Amino acid sequence: MRKGLLVFLSINVLIIIFLVRSVFTLLTLLVEDGSADAIHSAEIPAPNSPLIDDRPQLIPKIIHQTYVNESVPEHWREAQKSCVDLHEDYEYKLWTDAKSRELIATEYPWFLATFDDYSHPIQRADAIRYFVLAHYGGIYIDLDDGCNRRLDPLLSYPSWVRRTKPTGISNDAMGSIPHHPFFTLVIESLIPYNRNWKLPYITVMYSTGPLFLSVIWQEYKRGRGRNMAELGAQVGGVVGAGAGNVGKGLGRWDGSEHGRVRVLMDDEYNKKPWSFFRWHGGSSWHGRDARLIFWMGRHWMLLTATGFLIAGFVGLCVWWIYGRVLLIGEKRRKGGQGYVLGVGGVVGKGGWVVQRIPFLRRTSGKERYELLESRHEV
Repeated sequence: MRKGLLVFLSINVLIIIFLVRSVFTLLTLLVEDGSADAIHSAEIPAPNSPLIDDRPQLIPKIIHQTYVNESVPEHWREAQKSCVDLHEDYEYKLWTDAKSRELIATEYPWFLATFDDYSHPIQRADAIRYFVLAHYGGIYIDLDDGCNRRLDPLLSYPSWVRRTKPTGISNDAMGSIPHHPFFTLVIESLIPYNRNWKLPYITVMYSTGPLFLSVIWQEYKRGRGRNMAELGAQVGGVVGAGAGNVGKGLGRWDGSEHGRVRVLMDDEYNKKPWSFFRWHGGSSWHGRDARLIFWMGRHWMLLTATGFLIAGFVGLCVWWIYGRVLLIGEKRRKGGQGYVLGVGGVVGKGGWVVQRIPFLRRTSGKERYELLESRHEV
């Protein structure tokens, strides 16, 4: 029995290791606060400061936004106008559905089938923002994010994203130079992460949304990014032929400042006089499943405790089944000879059953036992 217990525990340990390894990147997000790559207030010149002109401009002066067509809803026009008016010297690009598909078909034909097959329009809106940053560079801003000040200080970083709560980064405001290795890895990873998780909110978040971006960010920092050759093999060899302008082997951070992804923290993003953006409200694509996820986030302690209880119950059930299998195997091995423990009794020679065994004592080193109390035979 001790050997069987060892086998059972070994199998469970292997299962746990496999599960932890499968979600390791997600687990690291629980302790990731972005502070190591944060853009601190002290390094950002105040609005209209002459020090802004002394900073290098790495990111091109382009503002990207997305919408279905050119008719932006009234409740977002104020936010859109604030960014356009503050940046008259910037090029402004509004990526409609038609323009987005045209860019993918022309420059990234290897991704067109995936782009067209997305089941939720927001997935295409998410994907195109990564492609335009990888292709043109510039700053992407969601339509529900208005500009509170000029974005010139953010042009000094090769790439930056925004910290979000409770963990990870968001994709509603981002900046990059053209062909930055991080955004190269992001567009490479869209195909392998394109899965349907049944719930629309989880499907969107983990295939193109902020959770997807956060996972790729963690993998990029750990140097686990895929290169173009690996991805080409995964999707039938068409990626390498259609993305040669990006460069083979990119998508991994080499530790250089050029490849670093800086993180815009909460105070620099919103709600402070010196913040770059002012949020106007959005997230119109969220549905009932999103409300379920948010409820789960508010009650994560209860759900965690419940999960441990369920896991313990399942473990006991598996142990009971495993024990029964061992007993049946022992009975067959002995060919019906001797005594084999059963539920509520003992199966003995001739098919009779002992109703109970109050106590068994080991009588030798050869695993023989004797019954100390009387038994009742039927």
